[in-house]
Amino acid sequence: MTPSLQPLNPEAQRAHQWQNTLHTWLMIAGSALLMGLIAYSAFGATGVAWAVILTAIGLWQAVRVSPKMVLKLYKARALTEDEVPQLHQLMRELTKRADLPAVPQLYYVPSQMMNAFAVGQINDSAVAVTDGLMRNLTIRQLAGVLAHEVSHIRNEDLTVMALGDVLSRLTGTLATVGLLFGIPMAFLTNGGVVPWLTIAILVAAPTVGGLLQLALSRTREYDADLDAAGLTGDPEGLATALLTLEQKQGGMWEKLVLPGSRSPQPSLLRSHPKTPDRVRRLLSLRTDTPPIIARPDNPLRPSRSIVPPMRRPRINIGRMGLWY
Repeated sequence: MTPSLQPLNPEAQRAHQWQNTLHTWLMIAGSALLMGLIAYSAFGATGVAWAVILTAIGLWQAVRVSPKMVLKLYKARALTEDEVPQLHQLMRELTKRADLPAVPQLYYVPSQMMNAFAVGQINDSAVAVTDGLMRNLTIRQLAGVLAHEVSHIRNEDLTVMALGDVLSRLTGTLATVGLLFGIPMAFLTNGGVVPWLTIAILVAAPTVGGLLQLALSRTREYDADLDAAGLTGDPEGLATALLTLEQKQGGMWEKLVLPGSRSPQPSLLRSHPKTPDRVRRLLSLRTDTPPIIARPDNPLRPSRSIVPPMRRPRINIGRMGLWY
C-alpha cells in the first residue's frame, strides 16, 4: 500500500491533484479520439481497428525498452556509492517514502547542461543527473529534483508519456498515409469529388496531436512537482532549484539565436510548464511543518578525481560541429 505523502497544504494539494488528474485524462482521451478520427476519415472502420492494434503494439514495445539502452544514448555511466554517497542515501530515503519496489539506479551524464531525467518502469528504473546539475545545485535543491524524478517513476508517468508519444506518432503516420493513398482512392471512387474536409483534418492532425502531447507532458510535470513536495515535505527546496535552473540556463538558446531578445516561448509549445507557475504552485503548499527529508543548502562538490569537470565545447572542423 502506498504511504500517504506529507500533509502540506491539504486544500491546495487536493485542488492541484484533481486538476492534474482531470487534465491527464482529457489529454489522453483527446489524443485517442484524434487518432480514431484520422483512421476513420482515411480508411473507415478497418482503419480504426488497425489503429487500436498498432497502438497496443507500440505501447508494448515502448515499455519494454531497457533503461540502459536509453542511457547509452546520453553516454551515461553508473554512479557508485563511493562517488556520491549523499545522493545514494537520499535516493534510498526517497524510495522508501515513495514505496517503490526497487531503488532507482543513479547515473552520471557528462554534460554542462543542468538536467535530470528518469527512465524505465517502476520495477526497473534509473535517474540520470548531469555534471552541470550536480555542480550548480545545493544538496537541498538536489533532493527536490530527485524527488521530482522519483515521483515520475512512482506515478508511472513514463508509461503515460509513452502512450501519449505512441498516439502522437501514429496520428502523424496515419495522416501522412491518408494524404498519400487514402485521398487519391477517395477521389477515384467518389466520381472525382475532392474531400476537402478530410484533407483539412489530415493536414491539421499532426500539429494538434503534437500540441496534445505537450499539454500532457506539462500536466505530468505539475503532478510530479506536487508529489515531490509531499515526499520531502520541502516544497521550497524544489522551488529554489527550478529558479536556479531558470536563471542559469533558461534563456540560453534564445540568447544564442536572438541576442538581446526576450520573446517568451508560447505556453502551447512548452513540454514543461513555465517556471513561475511551477514555483507559485509549490510555494502555495508551504506550512510550518518541518521537512521529512531535510538537507542542508550546501553545494554537493563532487570530487574532481571521480567526476572530472567538463571542458567547454570546441569547434572541430573535421568532425563538422561542436565537440567536448
